[in-house]
Amino acid sequence: MDERRLARVRENLSKRDLAQMLVVDPISIKWLCGYYTEPYERFLALYVPAQGAPTLFANQLFPDPSGCGARIVSFSDTDDPVAFVTETCTREQPLGVDKALMARWLVPLMESGAASGFVLASDAVDGARSIKDAREQDLMRAASATNDQAMAWLVKQIAPGVTERTIADALLGEYRRLGAEGHSFSPIVSFGDHGADPHHEPDDTAFVPGDVVLFDVGCRQEDYCSDMTRTFFTAEPTDHQRAVYETVRRANEAAEKIVRPGVTFAEIDLTARRTIEDAGWGPYFTHRLGHQIGLVDHEPGDVSASHDEPVQPGQCFSIEPGIYLPGDMGVRIEDLLIVTETGCEILNHYPHDLVVL
Repeated sequence: MDERRLARVRENLSKRDLAQMLVVDPISIKWLCGYYTEPYERFLALYVPAQGAPTLFANQLFPDPSGCGARIVSFSDTDDPVAFVTETCTREQPLGVDKALMARWLVPLMESGAASGFVLASDAVDGARSIKDAREQDLMRAASATNDQAMAWLVKQIAPGVTERTIADALLGEYRRLGAEGHSFSPIVSFGDHGADPHHEPDDTAFVPGDVVLFDVGCRQEDYCSDMTRTFFTAEPTDHQRAVYETVRRANEAAEKIVRPGVTFAEIDLTARRTIEDAGWGPYFTHRLGHQIGLVDHEPGDVSASHDEPVQPGQCFSIEPGIYLPGDMGVRIEDLLIVTETGCEILNHYPHDLVVL
């Protein structure tokens, strides 16, 4: 059990007047106590009380959880795990639950009277996970360094006739050659006007010289994720294409420049958005500016106009403005950064300069 992380979760629960919580997200359980398994349809949960050792509820089919620092309650497929949780909870107190708790478990828990009430308390864990410690920051740097190398490999794959899918499929092998375990999300490879679809899925479209090429890729390395987008030209860009690209680049760099503790996520989003709006392409920047990232590619806490909280040292998130012109082209430039005590550290070192391959 990581006592520092546990203490941060308990502090967050205390701020919400909660003395107990049931954590069921397998990634959060691993983050807290080092134990991981994918439960699929079976029940897995970590009960966190205000004081004393947490309790891990684990099916006997799961890998041995001993050594995780929690009291272990094991059960078989014929047992009712809800009964064990009910016996453990303090009935006179409300119970915090996380967003991953399925209704098939939550409703019986509510009917059993396991607690005096049930409160969505995912933010108690999400908020603690949001602040990366020194070790986590090093792992984020390493994953992004690998992603920089992968981007250099990707641009070398562009050749007449190669398909989006061919490059996307080959990327996994390159990540593993570089020391990563795999993708942090399905890679996006877009040729030509496919770049106007922010979440285009690679298909059998073949590259034609002159296409604008967009790569949005990330790897998972030692459990931590990277994420980066770069857009390239394969012929001398027109004035229109150059203007679109340079507007996105300015938006990216302007937003990154203002990141420091105390600045709100909304202000960061607005800085990039104003740059694009002032250039006349505001309606074509169709998504939030970014998302937090760590053990999963998209962690709670987005960089958007609706997120008024100030950023804090140790938080890691993306800055990814884009302009998407249907039937024409799309440009996105994305970096990850870590908030420092005085500003921020950009994790990606692959350049932003307009490049003709």
